Amino acid sequence: MSKKFIDLAVAGIRGLNPYLPGKPIEELERELGVRNILKLASNENPIGPSTDVLNVLNGDLEVSLYPDGNGFALKQALAKKLKIDQEKITLGNGSNDILDMIARVFLCEGREAIFSQYAFAVYPIATQAVGAVSKISAALPVDHPSMPYGHDLDAMLSLLSSKTSVIFIANPNNPTGTWLSKEELRGFIEKVPSDVIVVVDEAYFEYVDKAEYPDTLQWLDDFPNLIVTRTFSKIYGLASLRVGYSVCSAEIADLLNRVRQPFNVNTPALTAATTALADDGHIQYCADINREGLAFWKASCKERNLPFIPTVGNFITVDMRQNAMPIYNALLREGVIVRPVANYGLDQHLRITIGTAEQNKRCLDALDNVLSQQNTNSL
Repeated sequence: MSKKFIDLAVAGIRGLNPYLPGKPIEELERELGVRNILKLASNENPIGPSTDVLNVLNGDLEVSLYPDGNGFALKQALAKKLKIDQEKITLGNGSNDILDMIARVFLCEGREAIFSQYAFAVYPIATQAVGAVSKISAALPVDHPSMPYGHDLDAMLSLLSSKTSVIFIANPNNPTGTWLSKEELRGFIEKVPSDVIVVVDEAYFEYVDKAEYPDTLQWLDDFPNLIVTRTFSKIYGLASLRVGYSVCSAEIADLLNRVRQPFNVNTPALTAATTALADDGHIQYCADINREGLAFWKASCKERNLPFIPTVGNFITVDMRQNAMPIYNALLREGVIVRPVANYGLDQHLRITIGTAEQNKRCLDALDNVLSQQNTNSL
C-alpha cells in the first residue's frame, strides 16, 4: 500500500495549520447572496492608494518582460527617503515574504524562535515550517494598568537559551494593537545576545502617533543583529500588489537575498511602491482619517461598555463579553465583515479595521443591531 502524501511531507509541515485570511467579499456574496458588503477585516487602507499611484498603474506597464529582479528603482527611492544604504534593503512579496526568508536563513531543526502570546500568526507558521521550535511567552495580564495583552519583555528574555536564534516582535502588534516605547524596546534589545536575530515587524509604523514610539531604523548601527520589516500593504494601500521590505545590516541582507525567490516583486508592485513613496500628503491624509476613526471607535466602545485592547494601529480589537463567533456571523448577514480572532486565543474578541467615517458608522450601526437582537432574543 502506498503511503499517504502527508506521510511524505517533512515533520514541520505535517502539523502545520495554514494562515487564515479575512473572509473575502466574493465569498460572502456566494455564501449568503449579500450585496453592498463592507469589509473591515484585514486592516486594509479604506482610502486606497494615491491618485498618482492609480495613474501610473493605469499607464503603460511592461508585463511581457520579467521585473527588475533587484528592484533598483524602489531600493533607490527607499534609501533616499529613509536615509539608509541600498545594500541594507531586501524586497519581499509583502513583508510576510521577508519573515519567511528570515526563518529559512536563521531557523531549522534544533533552533528556537521566541515571540509573544497573541503575536502575528505568521511567526509560528514560518518557524514550524522549517522544523524549528516556537517558544511563546505569556503576554502582559488582562488587568495590566497600561498595556493589557501587550508584550511582556521580561517573560520573553526568560525564554532565551543556547538554542534561541530569532526573536519576533511586532510593534505595534497584530491582532492586539499594543505597542512598545523606545525605552522599553531598546532596553530589551540591549539584553539580547548579539548572535540572536531580533526582528521588529513594523507593518503599522506609519499609523502610530506617539512621541514615545521608536523608529528602530535609527538603531541599526548599534545592533547589527536587528532586522526591521515594513510593508506597502497598509497605509500605502497596495495590499493586493504584495510588496514589503526589510532593513538590516548589509551582511544579513546578503544572506536574505540568497534565499529570496527570483523576481519576487512584480513590475506593477515595484512601480506603484516607488510612486507611493513620493506622496507624503496622501500618507498624512490617511493617517489623519485613521486617527479620527480610532477616536470614534474608542468613544463608541466606551459608551457601550465594550472593553477594547489599547491600540495605535489601524484597527481595534473589541471584547464582546461573550463568544464572539455568533456576533461575527450575525454581522456577515448584515453585510459587514470583521475579523474573529479565536485562532489567537481571543475567543470573545472581534478585530475591526478602522474605515472611513461612513464605514465606521455603518459597522457600528450593524453591531448595535446585532447586539440589540441578541438582547431581545434573551428576554
